[in-house]
Amino acid sequence: MGLALVAAAPEGHAQSADRKTGISLYGSTLQYHGDLGSEWFKSDKIEGGGGITLSRYLTPGLDIGLSANYGDMKFSTKTLKPIEDLAPAIRRFDANVTTIGVPIKFKLNNGWALKEDAIFAPYLSLAPGLMIASSDKFINTGTGGETFQGNKDHYAAYLHGAAGIALNFSPSFGIFVQTGQIYGLTNTIDNVDKGDLNDRYLQHSAGITYNFGKPKDEDMDGVPDRKDKCPATPAGVAVDEAGCPLDGDGDGVPDYQDKCPTEKGLANLEGCPDRDNDGVRDSEDECPDQAGTAALRGCPDADGDGVADKNDTCPDTPAGTQVDATGCPVNLDQDGDGIPDNVDKCPGTPTGATVDSTGCRVIDPALMQKVRPVQFETNSTVIRRQSYGTLDNMIKILEQYPEYSLRIAGHADSRGTNEYNQGLSERRAASAKRYFTGKTVDPNRITTVGFGEDQPAAPNTSAAGMAKNRRVEFTFEFYIPSQPQP
Repeated sequence: MGLALVAAAPEGHAQSADRKTGISLYGSTLQYHGDLGSEWFKSDKIEGGGGITLSRYLTPGLDIGLSANYGDMKFSTKTLKPIEDLAPAIRRFDANVTTIGVPIKFKLNNGWALKEDAIFAPYLSLAPGLMIASSDKFINTGTGGETFQGNKDHYAAYLHGAAGIALNFSPSFGIFVQTGQIYGLTNTIDNVDKGDLNDRYLQHSAGITYNFGKPKDEDMDGVPDRKDKCPATPAGVAVDEAGCPLDGDGDGVPDYQDKCPTEKGLANLEGCPDRDNDGVRDSEDECPDQAGTAALRGCPDADGDGVADKNDTCPDTPAGTQVDATGCPVNLDQDGDGIPDNVDKCPGTPTGATVDSTGCRVIDPALMQKVRPVQFETNSTVIRRQSYGTLDNMIKILEQYPEYSLRIAGHADSRGTNEYNQGLSERRAASAKRYFTGKTVDPNRITTVGFGEDQPAAPNTSAAGMAKNRRVEFTFEFYIPSQPQP
């Protein structure tokens, strides 16, 4: 019967949202109170028991479990005097008790009374359950002898209320102590029935609890997701208790992103300071105490001519005036083609030449009329002899206009796979380039590209249309000899 109290024994260390399942092992001392007398709080009236509880976390303040227990309960009257209305007098009894209970624990470490992960964690427990007790009865014969009267099996529900304290040494391990009373809904466990429910037991328990489970931690920074205020921290980044990256200088920029981790700075400058607030970090600012521009490494330019004031020999140059490295005006159009030198891509254009908006000569339209695509036979990269004249005309243009280069674009019809046609178009462009370089044209002035079948000149629905698509096309572009092209 006393082991019924073990049935309601505590789950031990409280579970958490990270470790929701716990198993507890514990021992108990049992003290009888009933029709034969009371052993409560008597140090020489103690019986033992033990049990196991499997518990499950429900909320920060509530756990539920399942307990199984077995133990032995004994009692001696210490007197041979018959008990009123009972003859012969009952002297003692033994009861082997098995119990199964459902303990419900109300925890004070629920987040508002105490922190959920508090080491010191008081609680209350309430447990209904089923008791199976086998009681042996012995009686006094009145002559000093003792007679065994057999045993009876009792099945009864019980209710147990208790209070306890858990000491949580880690998220997975704790110990606990608890005391409480169990009320059996029967009055015959001690084989004496005086008509009221008088069989009660005190139980004092102590044990250990191990909690299973692993906190969910998606960014693997060692802080569980439910506590992690920065749940997407990159792997390997050091974090604080809240799971946020460390910020040693307190400027709001995490150390792993902070280019100046020991100086408080600005987020838009990767944590670096900018004392003149010009958008250039002090470590890169050549004029850190004067607001300037990023283009001039943080230095001011009062006349806006692109030369920093500290280097400007002519600091009041009118707006729009072309200046040299000292900030002083220069000849605006040295080749006299009407295009200012600051936008002239061909500053050495011969006098009187027709130029475009970039200052480069316009190729003679009569020559450009002879620039047309060169076609190929099916699956061929061989240039047909009748195309040589077209190619030779382009060589003349390159000779007369050294400021230009030639771009060759190869194409194919839609027969074959995309991959094959892409390679075929590139080979056709390369074949045309070889013709030019074979005529001593600088290869740096020739670039090639292939478009496969992606840019048809005509629908690929007829032989004539496909013939137009087997081609290379030519485009003249401005060329800077000092910057060789591949």
